[in-house]
Amino acid sequence: QVQLVESGGGLVQSGGSLRLSCAASGSIFSIHTMGWYRQSPGKQREMVAAAISGGSTNYGDSVKGRFTISRDNAKNTVYLQMNSLKPEDTAIYYCNAEITPYSGGRFRYWGQGTQVTVSS
Repeated sequence: QVQLVESGGGLVQSGGSLRLSCAASGSIFSIHTMGWYRQSPGKQREMVAAAISGGSTNYGDSVKGRFTISRDNAKNTVYLQMNSLKPEDTAIYYCNAEITPYSGGRFRYWGQGTQVTVSS
């Protein structure tokens, strides 16, 4: 059993900052990719940022230069530092991880989501 638990969402004014955290726990052999997606009403879920096990990172075009993803492999935790937030960043943010559990295989897991609201 693998769980992803997110924290750090909330309400912030335009131009402000928030930091999201996501901790993976359970029967984890290795974590390949950890990242964040978001979904706002009426829109498809989109990739925000991803941190790959080798150290490389990817960002969605709309957040490049404003958001920074980082990983603490010792804690099985991924962070998303969000700066210069805009009202259009308002969404539910979901943690995502590609994990090999001790039982083998390679699976994608999702967190429960955390709400981020940016007021204008």
